Amino acid sequence: MSRIEIQGLTQQFKGHRAVDEVDLTIEDGDFVVLLGPSGCGKTTLLRMIAGLLDPTSGRIMIDGQDVTSLPSKKRNLAMVFQSYALYPHLSVAKNLAFPLAVLRMPKEERTRRVRDVAAALGLGELLRRKPRELSGGQRQRVAVGRALVREPSAYLMDEPLSNLDAKLRTATRQELSELHDRLSATFIYVTHDQVEAMTMATKIVVLNAGRIEQIGAPEQVYDRPASVFVAGFVGGPPMNLVDGVVDSLAGVVTATAPGIEALLWKGETDERDVVIGVRPEHLRAEDHSTAALRVEGVIERVENLGNEQLIYLRAGERLLTARGGRQTDYLRGERITLGAPLERVHLFDRATGRRLEWVADPDAVPQEQPRVAVPA
Repeated sequence: MSRIEIQGLTQQFKGHRAVDEVDLTIEDGDFVVLLGPSGCGKTTLLRMIAGLLDPTSGRIMIDGQDVTSLPSKKRNLAMVFQSYALYPHLSVAKNLAFPLAVLRMPKEERTRRVRDVAAALGLGELLRRKPRELSGGQRQRVAVGRALVREPSAYLMDEPLSNLDAKLRTATRQELSELHDRLSATFIYVTHDQVEAMTMATKIVVLNAGRIEQIGAPEQVYDRPASVFVAGFVGGPPMNLVDGVVDSLAGVVTATAPGIEALLWKGETDERDVVIGVRPEHLRAEDHSTAALRVEGVIERVENLGNEQLIYLRAGERLLTARGGRQTDYLRGERITLGAPLERVHLFDRATGRRLEWVADPDAVPQEQPRVAVPA
């Protein structure tokens, strides 16, 4: 399999930079998900890696070889498209064998690979059928199988599950994860669906306006978002984000906003404009008496989701969301106080949108160790 290095990769269309000086290393065996909203550059980046689009500038290295100018067919990469791209007049078996026939592989080897891939993907009973006789999920498996038979250096997938219904998406997602584990292959997968990213990726690359916002394991991206954009994009419902101020009050560093107060730690700090963030599941009624962060507001709506409920409360001018169990009956118009522990409070610099990290003050008295916020 392959290690892929991307160095300063840029794609510019008529004055618009779809991909803007991207640096990224994909290790052998990674399942990398390029995640972001429509128009963020993720498909353009994938197509440049595949050799379907020439970059404006930058380099693409595969196992140490510069392939930037190499045509797609010589990169030994397999692409799975959103639209399946199956030949309607060919059977499943012939669709699977087609890329091998193009490579003029001996018939015996083609037959063996098609048989092995069909067995792995549960397509053995469908080999004689035409694409029109298959369900959407079966067509998608054929498209994946056509990539697998080539035994490429890496698999590139452009939103391959977007045409499937929710149940089929879940089942196919599991199949792809198991396939990656079994092959120990390098996967690069494009999606705007954060559930797909969180459940399948070993590494998530969050893109915004052609630039990388954050690279990390799913847990890192969710628990320690590097920017306001990541915090608001990853998570459903998204993180509550409110403009506030960090300052010192009676020897305690505080973060405040209308309806919100967070007592962070003992010490002094200069006033600073920030964005205060807390995820809905971390706002709890039982925590507010001892919590570092407290929110006071009026309930505007309660949504029953069966196993849990979402509470929408108005704090100042902002509508915040809390997620919890159904043990408590909340009423519209009720005033409530919710809390969150210090480790669940996120601060971002309002000017740059970047995360602020807590670091020990090296000049502080060792017993107290007051801390200050610095850019991540």
